Amino acid sequence: MGSRARTTWVVVAVVTTLAALAAVAWYVLRPVGPQQPAPTPTATSPDVPASPAPSPTPSTPPPDPLAGWTLEQKVGQLLMVGVDVRSPQQASYDAVAQRHVGNVFLAGRSQAGTGPTADLVAGFTSLVSPETTQGTPLFVATDQEGGYVQVLRGPGFSDIPTALDQSRLDPGTLQRDATTWGSELAAAGVNLNLAPVMDLVPEESAAQNPPVGYFERSYGFTPDVVTSHANAFSAGMEAAGVDVTIKHFPGLGRVTANTDTTAGVTDSVTTRDDASVQVFASGIEAGAAFVMTSSAVYTQIDPDLPAALSPVVVDGMLRGDLGFDGVVITDDVSAAAQVQPWSPADRAVLTIEAGGDMVLASADPTVVAEMAAALVERASQDDAFAAKVDAAVLRVLAAKERLG
Repeated sequence: MGSRARTTWVVVAVVTTLAALAAVAWYVLRPVGPQQPAPTPTATSPDVPASPAPSPTPSTPPPDPLAGWTLEQKVGQLLMVGVDVRSPQQASYDAVAQRHVGNVFLAGRSQAGTGPTADLVAGFTSLVSPETTQGTPLFVATDQEGGYVQVLRGPGFSDIPTALDQSRLDPGTLQRDATTWGSELAAAGVNLNLAPVMDLVPEESAAQNPPVGYFERSYGFTPDVVTSHANAFSAGMEAAGVDVTIKHFPGLGRVTANTDTTAGVTDSVTTRDDASVQVFASGIEAGAAFVMTSSAVYTQIDPDLPAALSPVVVDGMLRGDLGFDGVVITDDVSAAAQVQPWSPADRAVLTIEAGGDMVLASADPTVVAEMAAALVERASQDDAFAAKVDAAVLRVLAAKERLG
């Protein structure tokens, strides 16, 4: 064998030996546990199409709180009918039983006391049914301010001092007294007091202010005293389970005639940012559930319509400027001289159009049928108005929910 052949053989032998040793090493050192599977291509791999995203699970729409309500039942929640405490008219009973009216106002003057008043209230609350008001309880209201404006007296009811006298009490004392007065109302079945008055009356002209100052219905004559004492009265009533209504927005303190008995009552001074308006802002911040609008005309705000019927006052000022989202109720628009230029039908429709929620027909319950019919007719023909009706009903029901 030549030298080149021997060299080639040696190289082949060495390579073969190294390959054999490598094979032995691999066999000895190989992993003995279960093998991991090869990675599965992901949807982001360029050669694998992405899987379609799962379809979103359809969400369940929230329940409609007005489902099952007829238009007539809705409209009924937006009316408050007067009930003469000494001689109730059949029209008052018919309003609840036939017109689905969901709120009553005890009007007039009574010396009967708690027991007979509770019996009178029961005669109306017994009319509540799924057919009349969807079983929703009534707001049973009255005027229990004190002094010259106190509907309910007699056994079980305190003699409440005038608001002016109340303003001379320490606010803490007034709140405790108001809790007692509220408990007396609650015992008679009343759950809403159309009080306190928050009108800011100039002291020098109080005697010439027939609706408020003359009867000492104001809580003093400065914003600080009015707000501290009216809010104390409200807190006491609410502690007894009776809601309150601050009134008469945007203020009757400067008028020289009473809208109940006189037409053309006008305030030519009060402006949109007046101090009298800010007093009501304090009452709203304190948690008042209701604000009552005046039926005077305010030429510096809206010279064309009474405040209760004015979108500028209700939607613009109360809802917009002051952010009030509770119930806006009118002063009496059934028999008041101030609103006689408008028909009962128009008074009701204009109230809701303005952004109001509840039409008070306290002095003359016979107009309620016309008001209800007008609201139903307008809502059935005008979707935008129907939406305002629904919004108002929801605010009324939210206020009733507060009472539990």
